Amino acid sequence: MNAMDFLKIAAGVYMAKTGDAIDPVLSLVKNEPKLENINENFIDEPLPFDGVYTEEINNKTVVCIPKDNSERFYGPGLRFQKIATNFAALHMRCDHYGNSDNGRTHVPTPFYVSDKGYGIFIDTPEFVSFYMGGTVRTDAKNPPVPQNRGRGEWSADTPGDFVEASFEKDALVYVIVGKSMLEVVSKFNLLCGGGPLVPKWGFGFWHRTHIQFGEEDVKNEIKLFKEKNFDLDVIGLEPGWHSNSYPCSYEWDEERFPDPKRFADDLLKEDIRVNLWENLFVSEKASIYEDMKPYSGSHMVWNGLVPDFTLPEARKIYAEQHKKTHIDIGISGYKIDECDGYDNWLFPDHAKFPSGRNAAAVRNTLGILSQKAIYETYKEENRRTYGLVRASAAGSQMMPFCIYNDCYSFEQYLTGLASSSFCGALWVPEVRDANTAEEWVRRFQMCVFSPMLMLNAWANGVKPWQFEEVEDIIRDTIKFRKSLLPYIYNAFYLYRTKGIPPFRALCLDYDATASQEMTSLDHTDNPYETLSFSDTIDQYMAGSEIMVCPVRPDQKTRKVMLPKGDWYDYYTGEYVGNDETIEIDCPLDKIPLFVKDGAMIPTVDDDNNLIVRCYGDRGFGFVYDDDGETFNCENGEYALFSMAFNHENGVLNCNYLSEYDGYNPKYKEVHFYDKKDF
Repeated sequence: MNAMDFLKIAAGVYMAKTGDAIDPVLSLVKNEPKLENINENFIDEPLPFDGVYTEEINNKTVVCIPKDNSERFYGPGLRFQKIATNFAALHMRCDHYGNSDNGRTHVPTPFYVSDKGYGIFIDTPEFVSFYMGGTVRTDAKNPPVPQNRGRGEWSADTPGDFVEASFEKDALVYVIVGKSMLEVVSKFNLLCGGGPLVPKWGFGFWHRTHIQFGEEDVKNEIKLFKEKNFDLDVIGLEPGWHSNSYPCSYEWDEERFPDPKRFADDLLKEDIRVNLWENLFVSEKASIYEDMKPYSGSHMVWNGLVPDFTLPEARKIYAEQHKKTHIDIGISGYKIDECDGYDNWLFPDHAKFPSGRNAAAVRNTLGILSQKAIYETYKEENRRTYGLVRASAAGSQMMPFCIYNDCYSFEQYLTGLASSSFCGALWVPEVRDANTAEEWVRRFQMCVFSPMLMLNAWANGVKPWQFEEVEDIIRDTIKFRKSLLPYIYNAFYLYRTKGIPPFRALCLDYDATASQEMTSLDHTDNPYETLSFSDTIDQYMAGSEIMVCPVRPDQKTRKVMLPKGDWYDYYTGEYVGNDETIEIDCPLDKIPLFVKDGAMIPTVDDDNNLIVRCYGDRGFGFVYDDDGETFNCENGEYALFSMAFNHENGVLNCNYLSEYDGYNPKYKEVHFYDKKDF
């Protein structure tokens, strides 16, 4: 094995090449790395080990990263069953999640984090296999102690000296070092460009309509929302809006939508945006079919062309058609479906593409490059967009798109929220259906503290009020989400400027959330005893101050682990504990929320007054604001407010220091409250 030669490119960020024929994903996506932000926000850190090693084996590049047996690993990629990955063998490839955490996933970003304060990122579009510390080499310096299963304890897991990664061709290898896992993840996000600029309307309520809805159906749906007094911010149109879908024409069905511009204008007058479903397989009925042919692969999907989006020519054809037919008439974004996988209908691994890149590279980048094409088109118009996509990769941090899939497990949705914070993706646990009114409420509540609050009624036409007995709770839940806009906007500001994930696993902020145990032998279900690594995933952080504790359906009480520090009930402001586990009642109309000592939570009321909730005896906070529609903030048109509070003789005293910089916020008044006012 040969030691790799690393170059420091920012504080605690080191890069090396495995060879010269590199084709990095970040170079394809062309996000500008925020190295200055890394240097401004973090101090330098040395490499955490003597060397990272590489060698060529069977036409593959192998990278060996030293480890010790006390380390705990998180990632790589978006996961739905567990977030810790010690001893796992993960074959990372872009694919539909098939209920197995084997590396096939919607976001197979080859980046993992160690609780020792470093992360490894292998920048390549190729399929990468990770062996997370369970491979033992014959020349190991610290081989595991031999065991005899017939006498005493035994485990199938054997710790090796390295985490090993293998892939075809060459890559850039990054070692990212920080004082904590959160710092490592933040640096990784900034390396990939930082978080997205999401429009304010994107944090409202989304409703995706039935697959066959036309203009009149949509307008009747909006009338129902008004009659029921339900907020509605985005309408999603599913495949039936196309003149042809599966494959897609990207042209309007003239019978269902005779005047698309009038339709979009009518909805915008009501402050409702339109989001269009599509997939990336081009129908022969599409106006761009002939133009796209020379830039497409050797195999079709659903009889549609597969564009080679690694070619700028293909992205240009796609983007120009979308601009002319959708964006210029007021469409606000897209849901890009089925760019993730399924081997039985996607193009095969031996497909050829005009760029000369292999099918693996095209498959792993199809989602991220389609996002890039859409994002750049909107940015040229100085308009923000927000949407959904089924696949992404390194660089997804900057893209204003949320990942979704066909899974509907409550537990796995929760795990996805925690896991997404390790790979730079935004994961949305959408609502589609429920067996009971209670489940209906609990699913909506989980979505409140996620990147997008969305009801997806594409197949069943379901409405938010389908369970009459909880109609008021659902209405109030949607309003509660909208009241949190200033707080969520703050969290996304920190994501963009400091790389801090807006929704994240609790272990990124607090260490004492993990455990491990030996599994029990079972001759049928578990013939090989293994180590089981578990983490707290039914609690997570939303922003830097609020800990969310979702309630599962049929759960009347639940335990809450309070990390070190004083914690307060969000709703009452009452002190609840410090470094302890408590049990709470779970009334149906409340999402259990706990707030850190000293927090100032900005919210907004129905009259657009800024309401700041203060917790504890003294603390600090801020409010970031801009127009929420354009990219003018990148030219200095934003405002940043510094806040502080303290109690003296039971009186709440607050300082509110505004730093206007080319933008005047639209809030009418500012009010500060503590527990006596909640």
